[in-house]
Amino acid sequence: MKIEDKIAICSIKHHEESHIKIDLTICKNCQTRICIIACPAHIYTYESETGKLIVDHTGCLECGTCIIICLLKGITWTYPPAGYGIYYRY
Repeated sequence: MKIEDKIAICSIKHHEESHIKIDLTICKNCQTRICIIACPAHIYTYESETGKLIVDHTGCLECGTCIIICLLKGITWTYPPAGYGIYYRY
């Protein structure tokens, strides 16, 4: 089974509040924006007109790649509240 097939059978229960926080004062100094490339769920986007890094926490796979890869430590990540987040079924 391919990873795409495994992810397709997972379910996510979204919490209204994001479990991912972005410190825009730190992120504006980032030259690589490596989180956009490294995130396997592709939940990060950069708005060049506003200079903001945007995160769609509702698609997060809770892998923690973003906090590991962010060299400037501009991302804070915690698990969603109990009963929320991704449910892996494989």
